[in-house]
Amino acid sequence: MEANASDQDPQLRRPSSERGRKSLHRPAAADHGTQDSRGSSFRGIPIKPLLLRIRWFNLAIVTLLPLLAFYGACTTKLEWQTLLFCMWCYLLNMLGITAGYHRLWSHRSYNATVPLQYFLAIIGGGAIQGSVRWWARGHRSHHRYTDTHLDPYGAQNGFWYTHIGWMLVKPTVKPGGTDVSDLLRNPIVAWQHRWYFYIAFLFGLILPTCIPGCIWGDWRGGFFYAGCMRLTCVHHSVFSVNSVAHWFGETTYDDRLTPRDHFVTALLTLGEGYHNFHHQFPMDYRNAVKWYQYDPTKWFIALCAYLGLASHLKVFPDEEVRMGQLTMQLKQLKKEQDRLRPPPDPKDLPVIDWDEFQARAASHPLILVSGFIHDASHFLDDHPGGRALLMSYRGKDATPAFFGGVYNHSNAAHNLLAGMRVGVLRGGVEHVSEAAIPPWMRLQIIDRTASLGEGRDGGVLESPGTCATDGP
Repeated sequence: MEANASDQDPQLRRPSSERGRKSLHRPAAADHGTQDSRGSSFRGIPIKPLLLRIRWFNLAIVTLLPLLAFYGACTTKLEWQTLLFCMWCYLLNMLGITAGYHRLWSHRSYNATVPLQYFLAIIGGGAIQGSVRWWARGHRSHHRYTDTHLDPYGAQNGFWYTHIGWMLVKPTVKPGGTDVSDLLRNPIVAWQHRWYFYIAFLFGLILPTCIPGCIWGDWRGGFFYAGCMRLTCVHHSVFSVNSVAHWFGETTYDDRLTPRDHFVTALLTLGEGYHNFHHQFPMDYRNAVKWYQYDPTKWFIALCAYLGLASHLKVFPDEEVRMGQLTMQLKQLKKEQDRLRPPPDPKDLPVIDWDEFQARAASHPLILVSGFIHDASHFLDDHPGGRALLMSYRGKDATPAFFGGVYNHSNAAHNLLAGMRVGVLRGGVEHVSEAAIPPWMRLQIIDRTASLGEGRDGGVLESPGTCATDGP
């Protein structure tokens, strides 16, 4: 889309002191609900400021192109040659955005030769989404200030704002600053920025119209399908990374921010949908780290490296990636663990001496296992060995029999037995074998930071036989 006027020509920028004086008089967000001097407002927003904030060029592009595409689809037959050409142009534009604007210039995830840079700058410009310098500056700001008011398309502003609204209306808060000195020094980026509008319309509309028209005589199809419809699809596919991939999908590596891995978005954008991975490891030239994940942009960059057109492909260490994934797996296990009912805490159980244990066992099927007194009343008729076998251990220590003397009991038996605890024998010795610990509690995930009152989610693994410390 269009670049800001101050971005197009650095000479037009106001001195910093003047910008500071203007910002002092900028109405605060809380004032947007008041009416202007004429009392004219729309949903609490003064109409005059809203009209002044509209980016009319962007509005014209994202409005007229879909309307023309719809009209063309209703009035023009789609030739198969035009369909194939349209798909080819779509792929080229997407590669220009994903491999060029995004992974090369926004994140510097690899180095590209001069011919490859020109190629990506041209086919990316043909997507009509702004110059490299404008696009990359906004994207770097998005990564630096994700989900804050300085994020140019922060998800906290709503789905439709992140999808398209941020391009149609100037923000009330200026997006956070970021370093683009490398882009300012790049002669190819400067060349594309200077001639952006010519490149955009030549490679975005004129050539896609003329090629079908001159070669197989489909002028209308070239304009409506290869031009307008293709651009509409490219726009909203790229927009979906900011919207869909921040609202739907999986948080594979971190759930503290909104980016998510969304497979459908990856299909539309040649691999950009693995957005949770990307926000965790933005400098990686890959968006899909698994070999089976769909990331044609990664394959394209790897092919360019093989051909000598790209080099210094950046890859995060595999251990770092696996640690991020393990963090989320532990959080998921913590959620599953919290939904289970744990056995009675030994500290909450009454301490009973041997004589009292014998007296109570005379009227109840109480059995001693690993220092704990268990009430088997509700399990007598369900025990696979039969009622008589359990009753034979009433009032006795069945620890040796339970831990392999009679039968090597299953995980389910250990978990079930832990839920039958009703007391602790005074002077009894707890069985120190790992088998004495209910299997589902042998690796216990605890929230250390919550115990410190910080209120953050953090998981550590602890054996029930040990004590987690509050130290680092």
